[in-house]
Amino acid sequence: MSEQRANNTYRDLFVGVDARVPLLGGGTRTYVSLDNAASTPSLKSVQVAVDNFLPYYSSVHRGTGFKSQISTHLFEEARHSVLSFVGANSTEYTCIFGKNTTEAINKLARRFPFTKERNVVLTSMMEHHSNELPWRGIARTIHINVTGDGWLDLDDFNRKLDQYKDELALVAVTGAANVTGYINPIHDLAEKVHAVGGQILVDAAQLAPHRQVDTRRLDDPAHLDYVTISAHKMYAPFGTGALVGRLDTFERGDPEYPGGGTVKIVTVDAVVWADSPERDEAGSPNTIGAVALMAAIQELERIGMDAVSQHEIELTQYALCRLPEVPGLRIYGDINPDNCDQRVGAIPFELNGVSHFKVAAILGYELGIGVRSGCFCAHPYVLHLLALSPEESAEHQSRIVAGDKSDMPGLTRASLGLYNDQADIDALIDALQKISLGEYQGTYIQDRASGEYIPEGWAPDFEAYLGGD
Repeated sequence: MSEQRANNTYRDLFVGVDARVPLLGGGTRTYVSLDNAASTPSLKSVQVAVDNFLPYYSSVHRGTGFKSQISTHLFEEARHSVLSFVGANSTEYTCIFGKNTTEAINKLARRFPFTKERNVVLTSMMEHHSNELPWRGIARTIHINVTGDGWLDLDDFNRKLDQYKDELALVAVTGAANVTGYINPIHDLAEKVHAVGGQILVDAAQLAPHRQVDTRRLDDPAHLDYVTISAHKMYAPFGTGALVGRLDTFERGDPEYPGGGTVKIVTVDAVVWADSPERDEAGSPNTIGAVALMAAIQELERIGMDAVSQHEIELTQYALCRLPEVPGLRIYGDINPDNCDQRVGAIPFELNGVSHFKVAAILGYELGIGVRSGCFCAHPYVLHLLALSPEESAEHQSRIVAGDKSDMPGLTRASLGLYNDQADIDALIDALQKISLGEYQGTYIQDRASGEYIPEGWAPDFEAYLGGD
């Protein structure tokens, strides 16, 4: 294990990966973070970039002081960095900063040029809620099916594309599924969508940290019209996301958030909106977040996305080979290690009839391993993977609405990042084997309202780790 850690040249690039955390049984251990599909730790280069910038932090745009000028310079450099990272040129695309991918997709939903004739959005059953819920009530939303093991059903996509070709405005699809890690053939989809006069959005929150994203030029039939990313999934905290989209979409229409910074001129009875992207960035922007995202992009580009992909493919293969060693463990989705070039490292599983809530709790409290449990903000997809009937789903829904999540369907998910290595997988396997055999020490109490388990009579002292008294 120590040799594997010593040979991981990426691990040393990250903040906090050697932090020790308290355990229920006493003592501490080095934290094993396998929850990267939710949020990732910070790169050290991001921490350095933010620390270097903080003494000069000021308001951006229209300020004449040096600090304002340097803040504006870095903010706009970050914008160009994002465009370049996803292969978009500034003559055809704009980059709009916001809080995260969720906000970016909601913005597009309210700014997209739907017409009376073209008002259908095709999305899929594998989407994160962030790329499904924003379209409801905005457009006529049609769902593309997924196969039994969770892949996008391309035959159903082709059928529905043909069925709605005269009404289609947009296809909104994930680049990589946050539950199973499946990578969709986004450029093949794009070419078909453009052939019938539609446009395509790719939710790249799960794709961009792990694979190269290439928007391409608009005259390429396989180009991507809109791409969204989240910095917190790309090793850059501070709460920034970006919407990269067609300039011609955002140079017309009213912003959904009018206010400071969105205008050229205002009178008591008229307003002239600013050009893109300022038109869609109301108020003072998150300059620190933009600087952090730029620093993360620069580090990923220095490493090379091919190298990032190769490391994670090999690690996912190792995990899929070792996880079947755990008695009573079932992996959902594709379990073939040879197919890891078609997925990112998100692996959902269930263990021996033990509640996903409880598995995650034991891993965290007793073994210092962070994973996620539940439906991962993709309820329809997880219910499909679990093969629940409509009647079973309705029964669970009734209990949840009544305030009881104790029997909520779901899975446990381990998700990999660039800093993870085989030692992390080994730790997970050892821990799951203990849980499968009942070799854990805590007595766990379930909160029925949340479904979560906590150990009886023990809780970590957070203040001891946060510098509190």
